Amino acid sequence: MAGSFSEYCAAKVLELSVGKTAFATPTTYIGLWTSALTSASTGATTGEATYTGYARIATSGDWGSATLAIPCTIFNSSAITFAACTASTSTIKDFAILDSITVGAGNILAWGSCTSTVISTTQTPATFAINSLELTLTSS
Repeated sequence: MAGSFSEYCAAKVLELSVGKTAFATPTTYIGLWTSALTSASTGATTGEATYTGYARIATSGDWGSATLAIPCTIFNSSAITFAACTASTSTIKDFAILDSITVGAGNILAWGSCTSTVISTTQTPATFAINSLELTLTSS
């Protein structure tokens, strides 16, 4: 599943690139959404999963190294597995990489869509397999 950078992250990277403003390395977390995200979405954008047991999970150590070619690409180097659903359901459509573990808060750094999947108590936990998340930075 390919992801796109948010407007927030793109602006921070550009400011860092020209020495205008430092951009501290964030601890990153992944969250699941039941509605479509856009480049302007934030961690407070409605539609985050609500099934019982859901929580954002840390992913800072779950990424490989970026390629040194244009386009630059980075993939998740570890499987990322959410806690099992213990009640209720959520139909997941999008994912986001954020700088906050708190549901309903923080900045989205990157986002993407995924295959629509119902999360319920009868299914295995939501999981992103190794190399299934891809972030790409291109130039024109």
